[in-house]
Amino acid sequence: MSDICIVPFAEAHVKAVADIERACFADPWTEDGLREELDNSCARFLTAVDETGTVAGYIGCHTVLDEGYIANVAVSPDFRRRGIGRALVDALLARSADLAFLTLEVRVSNEPAIALYTGCGFQPVGTRKKFYSHPTEDALLMTRFPAKEESV
Repeated sequence: MSDICIVPFAEAHVKAVADIERACFADPWTEDGLREELDNSCARFLTAVDETGTVAGYIGCHTVLDEGYIANVAVSPDFRRRGIGRALVDALLARSADLAFLTLEVRVSNEPAIALYTGCGFQPVGTRKKFYSHPTEDALLMTRFPAKEESV
């Protein structure tokens, strides 16, 4: 993991992040959709980049007032099992102390992601029935309360 840096999402990352989206998700974001996030004042997107400038993964979060909603966490199949997903979540958490909570949805079958989020302090708080398509599947809703946990 030492050769990976977490940096703010930039125009130079759009194509690579779109490629990662297509490799990881049944309904991926488009390059245009990702590009719109660059000018979105409510977006907090970060990318993991190796020493050659290759994008290894990214995390995207949207904020509404003091609430954070993680849209996606994705790591390129070529970079998995190296702690990059954890580094991305940790970096977002470090930049989210101003939020009352962060929440996300994850496929109920995605045990590695659930383990990652649990390890980062997220707790299951509910289920969204038939939230995902391709295939149809429930989502586990998980939430973390950074400000509350870090002030104890």
